[in-house]
Amino acid sequence: MATKSGLFSRNFKKTYPIAACGEGCWIIDQSGRRYLDASGQAAVVSIGHGVPEIGRAMAEQSSRIAFAHTSQFHTAPAEKLAARLLAFAPANFRDGGRVYFTSGGSEATETAIKLVRQFHLETGQKNRYRVISRSQSYHGSTLGAMTVSGNVARRAPYAPMIAEWGHIAPCFCYHCPFEKTFPQCQLACADDLEVHLREHESDQAAAFIFEPVVGATLGAAVPPEGYVARIAEICRKHGILLIADEVMTGMGRTGKPFAVQHWGIEPDIILVGKGVASGYAPLGAVLVSARVVEAFERGSGAFMHGFTYQSHPVSTAAGNAVFDYLDATKFVNRVISRDINKVAVDQVIYC
Repeated sequence: MATKSGLFSRNFKKTYPIAACGEGCWIIDQSGRRYLDASGQAAVVSIGHGVPEIGRAMAEQSSRIAFAHTSQFHTAPAEKLAARLLAFAPANFRDGGRVYFTSGGSEATETAIKLVRQFHLETGQKNRYRVISRSQSYHGSTLGAMTVSGNVARRAPYAPMIAEWGHIAPCFCYHCPFEKTFPQCQLACADDLEVHLREHESDQAAAFIFEPVVGATLGAAVPPEGYVARIAEICRKHGILLIADEVMTGMGRTGKPFAVQHWGIEPDIILVGKGVASGYAPLGAVLVSARVVEAFERGSGAFMHGFTYQSHPVSTAAGNAVFDYLDATKFVNRVISRDINKVAVDQVIYC
């Protein structure tokens, strides 16, 4: 008879095996049964399970200092990882950009929502607060993140608790919401942002958030050529910030450091999670472009926000070790070449 769990399970009507070991693309339970981890555990474990260098780096860091609160200290692993992420990002992040580390993607979205609000306060635009997104999108499970998510089913139980800031049409040519065909559609789904801003109070719009390649609610859907550029153009025209949610697509997963780089676009903010530490530690990040940082530096100088575990030394040490592994294995180049046959399954998982 199975022992009753003390965990608050995701589903009380389901029995969960106990994961005991991870090796490459396999998870092994306590009975020895092996499970092929074909999705990298919710698109998280991009370098595979059981890479010993990552655990060693975390242990070494914890033996030095495991925690220091960011209201009083910075730490070397956080500073190092921030510099690496900014160098990885588009050019507008490299000279004056900053990184705000979190414990995951939902926290990154929450941080971005508050960041864009304060950015507009710092620049004298106190009416701007609405973060617009796309219908059926998903940007995290906390209440702020659910507000900007458009997934109907996920929002439904919490509808009384969630604001409605506005959602535009999704970008999905296979089932076009306008029943049009590309390129004759002339990117109607992108222009829906312009329509939304025209029909609502555009001076209240603070930002637009989107996944460059949709992951959580639509399997790896790539936008048509010109879509991302049109969205960026509309954002610039109306003075709103562009947030690229790269929690799932970032860290080389699409063959570029970040998916927006396939179209040469420079967003104002990039959200990172999942692959940044490949599941070895809870870690997310908000990459903030130099233009946005400058508003804070010239204004109040302080972001009114914070988490206890932001920039955690052990988590950021894990992130640096994952970066080392990506560099040593030429990970991004291997994604570009799609040379799957030459990649051992105990090294890299391609999803």
